Amino acid sequence: MNPSEQTHPRTEHLDVIIVGAGISGIGAAYHLQQQCPEKTYTILDAQPAIGGTWTTHTYPGIRSDSDFFTFGYRFKAWTGAPIATAAQILKYLREVIDENDIQRHIHHQHTVLSAEWDSGQQRWTLQVLDKQSNRVQSFSCNFLWMCQGYYRHGKGYTPEWPGMANFEGQIVHPQTWPDDLAYKGKRVVVIGSGATAATLVPAIANDCEHVTMLQRSPTYFRTAANANELADTLRQLDIPQEWTHEIVRRKVLFDQSAFTKRAALEPDVVKRELIENVRSHLGENFDVEKHFSPSYRPWQQRLAFIPDADLFRAVAAGKASVVTDDIDCFTAKGIRLKSGVELPADIIVTATGFHLSSPGEIPFTVDGQLVDFHKTITYRGTMFSGVPNMSWMFGYLRASWTLRVDLLSDYICRMLNHMRDHNLGSVTPTLRPSDATMPLKPWVDKDNFSSGYMMRSLHLMPQQIGVQPWKLETDYFVERDLLPTAALDDGILQFTPKIN
Repeated sequence: MNPSEQTHPRTEHLDVIIVGAGISGIGAAYHLQQQCPEKTYTILDAQPAIGGTWTTHTYPGIRSDSDFFTFGYRFKAWTGAPIATAAQILKYLREVIDENDIQRHIHHQHTVLSAEWDSGQQRWTLQVLDKQSNRVQSFSCNFLWMCQGYYRHGKGYTPEWPGMANFEGQIVHPQTWPDDLAYKGKRVVVIGSGATAATLVPAIANDCEHVTMLQRSPTYFRTAANANELADTLRQLDIPQEWTHEIVRRKVLFDQSAFTKRAALEPDVVKRELIENVRSHLGENFDVEKHFSPSYRPWQQRLAFIPDADLFRAVAAGKASVVTDDIDCFTAKGIRLKSGVELPADIIVTATGFHLSSPGEIPFTVDGQLVDFHKTITYRGTMFSGVPNMSWMFGYLRASWTLRVDLLSDYICRMLNHMRDHNLGSVTPTLRPSDATMPLKPWVDKDNFSSGYMMRSLHLMPQQIGVQPWKLETDYFVERDLLPTAALDDGILQFTPKIN
């Protein structure tokens, strides 16, 4: 029988439903418990275990690509090295869950199939597939908190190249890395040069016959030791872990903000510094201009961090190499490039990115009308015009994702408490006449941030007007000051009394 035909007779009702048990959903649950302790809630997650990204991705060497003093939550001290492995991140998240009794709220292997808002009842009703029982259950809530992340977990993005079917080896995407992939002693080509490729190449280089990082165009990289001198000093002085976490977090944020501003004001200087840093690891005879000199300005795409320069050490040792060229086609034995060179390969890894996940991947309806999220305008980068009682957690593009998890959680909890205190049943961002005449802008301006995964999906994403509150803010320091004091009675958030 089709699972959609097997519906559970009872609808479970909660005050809040959180979708996703990754770093966003766990953070949202913590803040909801702390700031709205009377609210009932559940977390629906499609995966068999907590962790989101850090459970989905199992490729060798997987690690955070930003420091964990800012990628960790503000309320949970990080005691390890700045760049954390997936295992360390999962341990950290598990501690948050165990310390705050969150696990009992999580429904694993529950995939949301649809979400319907009924203004007459002031509630969302979700049809949810329980993959363990193969039954569809109904859940309802007053407020829906989408924390499913920003990419599709089921399948990564792999372009279609001519001849792929002719390749006699294995083609693997890092997002679906086989547990039994035998790469030891093999020739491996990794297509891509982002954070995934830069992590994977040094992780497998010692075991492969040779690994080649094949890129169409270069990426900017920063290198440093996987250590934080200030944190180490504070720990030597027996400063409490919570204080160390907060002090180092502030220092990292200060340094990152200063660097980002320099990248905008002095792009040529910053570019030269980044390239010279790579040269210092690879030597004067390496063609750094060809392989590590991007055409875009620093921070126009995410800047990858290489702890302990491990990628460059693998290249310098001859265990890995970098090729910059376009792919002409796949062959039986490898990849032929536009230059005519053929790269031999037993395994080809397509570290070519992912599909962005918009809220619209789930069919949303409001009073029977299907929501096209691309036709909505974002309100403070978390709610959407015409969509009641729903928030989407979307983090920062240049700073750590989790920084925004903390800030948005504060904001949403403040909104929920405002609605409780004033006996309000729904809240809907609504365009004013003056707003409706202003020009629309994409979710992200390509001149500001041009990563491929974002550019491929802008037609699915909500739009913005470009001025607050109709704007996705990308600066942590702006939102740190803006969100805690942002008025809820701004005339844009339309509240309706609670229906008893």
